[in-house]
Amino acid sequence: MPAVGQADVFEELEWRGMVAQVTDPDLGDRLRAESLTFYVGFDATADSLHVGSLLPLMVTARLQRAGHRPIVLLGGGTTLVGDPSGKDAERPVLAEEQIRANAEGIRRQVERIVGTEVDLVDNADWLGQLRLTDFLRDVGGHFRVNDMMAKDSVRARLDRDQGISYKEFSYMLLQAYDFWHLCQTRGCRLQVGGSDQWGNITAGIDLIHRRSRIQAYGLTFPLVTRADGSKFGKSEGGNLWLDPARTSPYEFFQFWLRVADADVGYYLRLFTWLDRARIEELEAAVAEHPERREAQRVLAREVTTAVHGAAAAEAAEQAGQALFGGELGGLDGPTLLEVFAEAPATSRPRAELEGEGGLGLVELLVDTGLVASRSAARTAIDQGGVYVNNRREADVDRRLGPSDLLVDSYLVLRRGKRSYHLVRLV
Repeated sequence: MPAVGQADVFEELEWRGMVAQVTDPDLGDRLRAESLTFYVGFDATADSLHVGSLLPLMVTARLQRAGHRPIVLLGGGTTLVGDPSGKDAERPVLAEEQIRANAEGIRRQVERIVGTEVDLVDNADWLGQLRLTDFLRDVGGHFRVNDMMAKDSVRARLDRDQGISYKEFSYMLLQAYDFWHLCQTRGCRLQVGGSDQWGNITAGIDLIHRRSRIQAYGLTFPLVTRADGSKFGKSEGGNLWLDPARTSPYEFFQFWLRVADADVGYYLRLFTWLDRARIEELEAAVAEHPERREAQRVLAREVTTAVHGAAAAEAAEQAGQALFGGELGGLDGPTLLEVFAEAPATSRPRAELEGEGGLGLVELLVDTGLVASRSAARTAIDQGGVYVNNRREADVDRRLGPSDLLVDSYLVLRRGKRSYHLVRLV
């Protein structure tokens, strides 16, 4: 992936829409002048990150490639407490064993996307060693309750009937302590996070200044939305996960392929390594020929490659082409079912296929409802409008056998360009 020089990384982040707020107007100059150690945190609330986590990972990777030193914090400790930021209600409490397993799943995803050179830490290692009275004396004494209540993450919950528990109210102090601890032990002077983390980040900067008289900085990026204001990162099944066991590479690829024209340029800036000239070229292509969806195809290919690897991206793209007459033989069973999930489907006894003479294509077309009658089936075949597994059939006497099966169980029938039927032989 191309590196962005230290001299212009802040301008690059701004052009890409990756900067929402900075705690100091001179942060850009500081990033140009020296190599900063910075951190971004992820609480271990699930065993996978979701697509909304891609932006912090991309910001981390860009700063790293510009010569700054990244720390990725896995919140094994803070997950026990729960961050109220952006949440309408208190998070469910997870067992410590589950949190450790979640943190390990996130670790693997971070290393795939950002690289193995990132410094991965878990705040359970130091938060778990704190004595409550020491923490209240050394940390709590630097904060005023009225200031904490004015923070957006707290105020939003106070405005709701259920309010906020003391446990979640204390989260801000724990995150502030994380920043101070990383400053003391690793020389970390910059925290990056979503704009909903602004209050937690500034709390950490204040604590570092009060306890250590060190200048620290914060940078937030915007919470990503669609152009129409709706929430980003949701598919029909809920969250779009980075774990292929939760969201398949095919579904992941299709999510990006379906991005609206109004959003695709913005997402190319945020989530790909394409340079400015290429992105502007793709934006022009969207404006001139939106029906070609060239920008969406590039976006889907780039992001799927970054998250799942080149082989998975290529397989997902080939699977997507199946609905447009692409090759089906290379698809595995789960992907085949995903591709044709919306197509009508029936099951037939496998013995019909394996019996003497096999299963007649004309009969199958009628039984699946793709044609109204045997004569209509023969006419469709004669006119070149019938396909088995996306291969045109020209023989009205064609008999189908076991060698025609996909993944040893399925036949895909098609009449015309878009009328599909999936047949499972059981």
